[in-house]
Parts: sequence; structure tokens; C-alpha cells
Amino acid sequence: MSLVFHWFLPTNGDSRHVVGGGHGTPATASGRDRPPTVAYLSQIARAAEDLGFVGALTPTGAWCEDAWLTTAMVSQNTERLKFLVAFRPGFVSPTLAAQMAATFQRQTGGRLLLNVVTGGESHEQRAYGDFLDKDDRYRRTGEFLEIVRGLWEGRTVDLAGEHLRVEDAQLARVPDPVPEVYFGGSSPIAGEVAARHVDVYLTWGEPPAQVAEKIDWIRGLAAKKGRTLRFGIRLHVITRDTSAAAWAEANRLLDGFDPQTVRFVQAGLSRSESEGQQRMLALHGGSRDALEIHPNLWAGIGLVRGGAGTALVGSHEEVAERIKEYAALGIEEFVLSGYPHLEEAYWFGEGVLPRLAEAGLWKHPAGDRLTSVRVPFAS
Repeated sequence: MSLVFHWFLPTNGDSRHVVGGGHGTPATASGRDRPPTVAYLSQIARAAEDLGFVGALTPTGAWCEDAWLTTAMVSQNTERLKFLVAFRPGFVSPTLAAQMAATFQRQTGGRLLLNVVTGGESHEQRAYGDFLDKDDRYRRTGEFLEIVRGLWEGRTVDLAGEHLRVEDAQLARVPDPVPEVYFGGSSPIAGEVAARHVDVYLTWGEPPAQVAEKIDWIRGLAAKKGRTLRFGIRLHVITRDTSAAAWAEANRLLDGFDPQTVRFVQAGLSRSESEGQQRMLALHGGSRDALEIHPNLWAGIGLVRGGAGTALVGSHEEVAERIKEYAALGIEEFVLSGYPHLEEAYWFGEGVLPRLAEAGLWKHPAGDRLTSVRVPFAS
């Protein structure tokens, strides 16, 4: 088995400092250090492609650029990299979304992956004209995916659901290949949607014991539906030649957190309806103390950023060992990021991936590149 690694396109801006925001909070001022231009994002995408990442996640929300439009443009400057496009089902009709996905597949040579984000913040959803409560949003997501998957199979779909209704819906051309659907959520109803409809269940970077509980939960729900899912994890990374250098970088980022910004972000995130976000907040409790919550797992990012708030921090060997630990639980895909995203892609790609290749856990997607993958400076 070869583990799959994805990188991240910072469509909210990039910096040598942490760019905060997300889950209803705006991007912090550091996001203006490196604006998310197509040129800069393409530079990151090309680096990720060359290093051996399979895809790149783009976020969704008011805090960042639109994921569909941005990835469509960046895709023209890459050859192999796939795009894990985050989108919210309530903002576009399912038939149109299925058509958009099919078009994206044809125009990029099959390089679309879909990250379905139901939306955990009612106040942000209302700004887009969506006034359903959280549980109803998940029910709508289930109906949405039922319609979309039927259309991708080439069927004519009629559905009169609780929230969505289509009649005689069909696609003139189905996508080839059909995009895989990624999805995350920690509430009971999110688990039901995942078990019934998705290909890859994503969790944020909690300690291994908590991740194992989530995997067992979703795996059990899927088994009742006669389905088998894959599992992925969303993490930041700070990896260096030595552990001391990696922790020095983490502390530099922490020193850059303005206390007022931390209070503002934490106040906003504390109102989040997302169970996953509340689990992230519980890892640090809004405090700068005791942020290493598991060996090499640092919760500092979550002080200023919504969503994924933990990072793997350590030497290349230590980070590789933590990845092996998650892989042993059943995690097959890793969606990673780091500040700044261009430089950190190289730190991870040149420092950690070769070690995983030597352990037989990773192969470069280009295949013929594998012969050149070596652990730098290894004796």
C-alpha cells in the first residue's frame, strides 16, 4: 500500500506567519503578505506536483477565494496534480454541480476530487441565503449526494426530498472518471451521511486515540450499509533536519500570535456549531500552555485558525514516525499544509517523503521519479 499525500492551496493568502480565519472568522492580516494570485498558487501547485503530492485542497467560505474558479485557472498551469475542491451543497443546485464536475473532469483530464462541506456556522450560511439549521443542512447534503451520484452514473433522476427536488434530471455527458467524494463531520448525522454516500472520510488532526475512535465509528456505520470507506486526516506540518529546529520554528510562529487576535478568533470559534471545531478547541483550551498534546502533535495553529488546528512538528524522522502511527490506525490519505506553503512543501517533500519511500509506504505518483528518491544526507 502506498500512502497518498495532498497539499493545500492557500486561497486565503499566505505568509511566513500563520494566516488565521475560517469557520466564520475572517482571514488575518498576515494573509496579505502573499496574496493568493493565480501565479503564486500555481507556483505552489507545481512544487507539490513535482514533489509527489497527489492533489491539493482548496478551502471554501467567505474568508477565501472561490475554490471552483481558482482551481480551474491553476489547473491550466499543472499537468498531473488533482484538485480537492471544497464546496457547500446548499449554494448550488445538485444538477448544476454534477455538470460542473463533469466539465472539470473533461477539461483537466480527470483531475477533480470533491470535498463536500456541509457548513457548521449558521451565521455564515445565512450570508449566502441559506437559512436551514445544522441538522437539516446535513439532511440536504445526503439528498444532494444521492442526486449527484445518480447523475454521474448516467441515470435520469427524479427525487422529491425534504429539501431538494429535481425532475427528469440528467447529464448529456457523465464524468470519466467519476470524482471521488471526500467528507468530514463529527456529529451523529454527519456519520450517517458519510456511511451512505462518501468515498473518503476526513478527520482533523486529533491525537491517535481519538482518531482511532472516529475510524471505528464510521467504519461500523459504513459496514451496516454494506460499504467500505477510506480514511484521511487533515494536518499542518513543521518538519526540519533536527527536532530542535522544527520546534524553534513552531515557537517563532507562536511568538507572532497577537494576543488580541487570539482572543478575537477564540471568541468567534467558541460560537461554532461544528462538533469537529469544538473538539479542536478542546485540544488547547485557548491557552498557549501545554500545546504538545501528543508526541510531535502541536495544537498551536488552532489558536488563530478555524478548522484544522494541529501540526506535526519534529525532525523528518519524527514526523515520518507519526505518519506511520496514523497509518497503522487505518489512515491512508494525508492532507497537509504549512506556513509558508511553498517552502514547507519542499521541507516535507524532500525530508519526509523519501523516508516513507524507503519504508515501503509511499511511491511517487509519477512512477519513474521513484529511482531518484533518496533520503538526503543519510549514512
